[in-house]
Amino acid sequence: MEEQNNNQEKEQRARPRRERPERPRRAGNPHRRPKIETKPIDGNVVKVDKEVNGNRIIPDKEVDGNRKEIKRTPNSKKPKSNPKQTKTHNNTKPNPNKKRTNSAKKSNRSGGGRRPKKFVAGPMSEEMKASLIENEAVNDLRMNPWKQIEIDNKHKVRFTPLGGLGEIGGNMAVMEDEDSAFIIDVGMSFPDETMHGVDILVPDFSYLHAIKSKIKAVIITHAHEDHIGAVPYLFKELQFPIYGTPLALAMIENKFQEHGLMENVKLFNYVTKRKQYEVGGFKIEWMHNTHSIIDACSLAIESKAGTFIHTADFKVDHTPIDNQTMDLQRFAHYGAKGVLCLFSDSTNSHNTGFTKSEAVVGKTFDTLFSLAKGRVIMSTFSSNTHRIYQAMERGIVAGRKICVIGRSMERNIETTRRLGYVDIADKHFIDAHEVPKYPENQVLVVTTGSQGEAMAALSRMAANEHRHIKLKPSDTIIISAHAIPGNEGSVSSLMNKLIKAGVTVRYKDFENIHVSGHAGQEEQKLILRLVQPKFFLPVHGEYNHIHKHSQTAIACGVDKRNMLLMSDGDQIEITTKYIKKVKSIKTGKSYIDNQNNQEIKSDVIEDRQKLSLDGVVNIAMQINKSTKKIIGKAIINTHGLVPDKEDKRFAHEIQSMIETFLTNAEEKQLSSPKLIQDELRSIIRKYIVRTKRRYPIIMPIVFMV
Repeated sequence: MEEQNNNQEKEQRARPRRERPERPRRAGNPHRRPKIETKPIDGNVVKVDKEVNGNRIIPDKEVDGNRKEIKRTPNSKKPKSNPKQTKTHNNTKPNPNKKRTNSAKKSNRSGGGRRPKKFVAGPMSEEMKASLIENEAVNDLRMNPWKQIEIDNKHKVRFTPLGGLGEIGGNMAVMEDEDSAFIIDVGMSFPDETMHGVDILVPDFSYLHAIKSKIKAVIITHAHEDHIGAVPYLFKELQFPIYGTPLALAMIENKFQEHGLMENVKLFNYVTKRKQYEVGGFKIEWMHNTHSIIDACSLAIESKAGTFIHTADFKVDHTPIDNQTMDLQRFAHYGAKGVLCLFSDSTNSHNTGFTKSEAVVGKTFDTLFSLAKGRVIMSTFSSNTHRIYQAMERGIVAGRKICVIGRSMERNIETTRRLGYVDIADKHFIDAHEVPKYPENQVLVVTTGSQGEAMAALSRMAANEHRHIKLKPSDTIIISAHAIPGNEGSVSSLMNKLIKAGVTVRYKDFENIHVSGHAGQEEQKLILRLVQPKFFLPVHGEYNHIHKHSQTAIACGVDKRNMLLMSDGDQIEITTKYIKKVKSIKTGKSYIDNQNNQEIKSDVIEDRQKLSLDGVVNIAMQINKSTKKIIGKAIINTHGLVPDKEDKRFAHEIQSMIETFLTNAEEKQLSSPKLIQDELRSIIRKYIVRTKRRYPIIMPIVFMV
């Protein structure tokens, strides 16, 4: 016995220390769910061992195509179904002693194999059928009110844009029927960087001369320069009665005074909104809209062919500064009667949502005035009366005197004050020469030049060339405008000069320092839905703008076959049955120098462009009539073609070419100085194109002695 115990002790000592003695297994808990042992996957067979209350079930799943088979082992038992047992949500066994209630029976019936009876609607009554037909007709007329238009109407109207399409600005169009015509706006646009010495562009009036006997009036929608800026240049050639609101005609009167056309003021006709005026065979009503200038209007035009709506420039501002909201009621009024065609502003067609109200700029001005420690110099468009008025109001509240600088700014502010649109007393204004008399924090300067115009007041301040205002580091410059397409370079140059001067510039770093005066997509949709026209012609903007506007119109239910994308000069014929382009009208631009208000001819502009790109070659010489040889040497000068160090070599080459030509020329080629000049110009041009790849202006001058 002792030996047996000793052997057991030796065996225990021989075991590793970490090995523990075996423990008795715990009794299996019948209510505990056993662990599931997952065995390796062999092919597509997955074997899962489960132990349930001592019964072992091993389902084998074999995937063969889309077929699944479950193989059971001989030891597995198929659970018996108990018809008396009911399934419960918590998978607990029902009490066999508990009787089933009626609700349980119902749930078994509804959730069992029986399907509920399918609902079968009864027949519609005649009254219901009639009501559906009537509502369908009402909705069709409500969504397509143009169907009220008499389809057998044989009259035609033609619409011809002469400016404002394919560009921003220069808006001008002609609407005419068989007997009469009228002009909608006569605006100017800005030149690009290649038009040297040009200040503004005005439309070509050739077509107006061709139909001048039909033209009954000029219709003005509002007083922005891109709608009235070219009126004086038109009236220098042709004179017609002109209709517009008091502010628009007052600003045109200022231009007439500047151009010496005051005798034409007798042709002014001041209109009242919501009142129709007969112009030839048309009846025209001015409808108030909201824009970035006071007294902007849209047009409702009734003709023999049907009714037309022209929105002109607009946005839907529900909180305008003067509290005069857009007359949407009149749009709806004409829309309900049936509109044949809608012409609508496309400038901001790519902007989603709504354009912000002009009122948000005033809150930005509050912030900027509170941050400014010295003088505040604010620049914006001179015609943006509401913007100017908000700045002047903030200046007065901050205890600042107002100095207005810039010819157009002074003239427009004085006009709006005279008409009662701006109510600011004289005591708040000072002249430019009085600015140094006041502390810097008590001065507000309102000036022109937001587009970087070379001769505008702000540009002269930036170049330190202004007579009265010299910029200081303590000054704050507020530019409350965005660059017009084409003016980006001049605006950037202005910004560089201002920053170099050391002033604080507030431009795009504040979100609401400027808001547009043109409608975004949601406002365009609103007008489209109020008017519900049959035909649609997007106007005012480049081609990508009018194309985007057409997509918005299609989304609002306008048939894409009922619209056209126009360019300047496209004459569109509109009837109750169709809309189509019938011909193209000659269009173009005239170049104007604002220093003398005179037109610059196109060939002058072309020469300036050539000079800037390719330079000029000047040649002067004397030729003996009898010997047909050069007397002495030709004088040859170049500018913008070759470097100064190559002038002598180039002149020697041209001299040799001239001598060779004179030696080999026929008698008839040397019969007159003009023929010699033409021949030399052709020879020298070919040589320069071949050797320099340039097309300079070549000016030979020949004297026969």
